[in-house]
Amino acid sequence: MSVISTDTPARTLARNALAVLQPGFVGTTAPQWLLRQLAEGLSSVGLFARNIESPAQLAALTAQLRAVRPDVLVAADEEGGDVTRLEARGGSSFPGNLALGAVDDVKLTRAVAAELGRRLAACGVNFNWAPSADVNSDPDNPVIGVRSFGADPDLVARNTAAYIEGLQSAGVAACVKHFPGHGDTATDSHHALPRIDVDPATLQARELVPFRAALAAGAKVVMSAHILVPSIDPELPATLSAAVLTGLLRAPRSQGGLGYEGLIVTDGIEMQAIAATYGIERGTVMALAAGADAICVGGGLADEGTVIGLRDAIVRAVQDGTLPAERLAEAAARVRELAAWTASRSVAAAEGTVASDPDVGLEAARRALRVTRTDAFRPLEQPPYVAAFTPVANIAVGEETPWGVAAELERMLPGTVTGTFRARDADPAGAVLGAAGDRPLVVVVRDEHRHPWMASALAALVAARPAAVVVEMGVPQAPPSGALHIATHGAARVCGEAAAEAITSPPAAS
Repeated sequence: MSVISTDTPARTLARNALAVLQPGFVGTTAPQWLLRQLAEGLSSVGLFARNIESPAQLAALTAQLRAVRPDVLVAADEEGGDVTRLEARGGSSFPGNLALGAVDDVKLTRAVAAELGRRLAACGVNFNWAPSADVNSDPDNPVIGVRSFGADPDLVARNTAAYIEGLQSAGVAACVKHFPGHGDTATDSHHALPRIDVDPATLQARELVPFRAALAAGAKVVMSAHILVPSIDPELPATLSAAVLTGLLRAPRSQGGLGYEGLIVTDGIEMQAIAATYGIERGTVMALAAGADAICVGGGLADEGTVIGLRDAIVRAVQDGTLPAERLAEAAARVRELAAWTASRSVAAAEGTVASDPDVGLEAARRALRVTRTDAFRPLEQPPYVAAFTPVANIAVGEETPWGVAAELERMLPGTVTGTFRARDADPAGAVLGAAGDRPLVVVVRDEHRHPWMASALAALVAARPAAVVVEMGVPQAPPSGALHIATHGAARVCGEAAAEAITSPPAAS
C-alpha cells in the first residue's frame, strides 16, 4: 500500500521524492509505467544499451518522453571508447579517455567531446554520465583503466576540463565522476566496496586535482563513487558520507573543500558496494541525507515497483525525521534547475550551433597510436589470422560491444580469419598456432599486464612466430613485443580501424 495521500503537502513530498530518482527501463520505447511516473513528477530517465538501436529510434524514444514532460533529463552513460551506449552494437566512433590523454591535445579533446555531445543532443539526450576524472594511479585497476585520461593528475585535469567544455557546448550536461576519485583501487565497486587508503594531502594533490579543474570548467554535475576513503570517513562510502559530499565537495575552498554548488548524483545505487550492505532503499535515503541530490538506479533495476518503492522509502524517511524535508526539497530543486538549463540549451543545440566534425574520432584514434617496429615487420598484404585474447569485461563496458582489429582487417584484407581465446582455454598459444597455419599472425590483447595467462600465451606465440603483430588495446604496461607492436590506448571501433591501417600500411617517411 502506498504511503501517499491526496493532500497537497503529501503530493508535493511525493513529487520531490520522484524528482530525485534517475531510473532506467527495459525496451526501445517508453513503457506506460514510465510515462505515468513522468506525469507524477519523475524528472529524469537513464538510458542504457538495451534501450538504443539507432539514432532514429533513440530520437523517437526521447520525443516520446518529452511529450509527457518537456523538460525531462534524459541521461546516458556515453563515455565513448570502451563504454558506449549509442554504439554498443558496433563499437564507438570515438576513442576513450586514455587515448585522448595519450595525445594530450586539449583542443582535440574538446572537439571530440563536442562532436559526441552534438550526436547525443541530436538524439534528445541532454545529460551524459561522463567524463571520468579518475587518476588511474593503480595500473591494475579493474574498472577504470582506459576510462581515465591517465596517471598524471595535471594531464587528467586539463583534459577533463576540455571534455566538459566540449560536451556542454552542445547543450549536454557533463557529469564528472567518480568523486572523490576511483583510480587508486584494485576492486570494482560493481561487485564490492573498494577502499582507498590515502592521506588527505595525497588526496588533495592527486585525486582532487581533476575535480577542481572540472568545477572551474563549469561541470553541471558531479557523480559520487561507492568507495571508502578512511582518511575522510572511516565508516561510510563516499556516496553515503556527509563528510565527503557536504564536507569535502561542498565546503568552501577556504576550508579545504571544493566549494561546489551544483547537482550531485550517485553512481548506480544498485551496485553491490551499496546494495549488498545497505540495500537500495536505505542507501537511497542515506545518500540524500549525506548531500546527494539525485539517485541513479537504472542498471539492473528497471521497473515501476522499484521506482515506487524508492519514492515511498524517501517519503517515509521525511515523515519519520530521518531525512529533513528541506534537504529533499533542496535536492529536487537542483534537479529542476539542471532540467531548466538543458531545456534552455536544447534550442541552440537543435539549431546546429555545434558544427559537425564526423572524422574527429578517427583522427584522435590515429594520433593516439604508439607504434614500435622491428626490422622483421613488413606491412600485411595477405589476410592474416587474428587471435583475440579476451579477458572478462567489466560491467561498465559490458559484453555486447565488439572490439579488436579483425573486422577492420577483414575489410582491408578479405579472407581474414579470427579466433577468440580466454583464460579457461587449456593451451591458447598452441591452439592459435594450430589454427593460424602459415597465415600472418596478429595477436590482440587487452591489459596484458593484468592477466598472467595472456602474457604467457603471448610470449609463447612471439617466440614461435617472431614476425607476429601484437596489438594492445588496454592500458599499455607490458614491454612491446612482436615485429610490430601497437598500443591503441583503448578498444573503440576507431582504435581498431587506426591499428588496422598501421598493420597494412608502410610507415610514413620521416
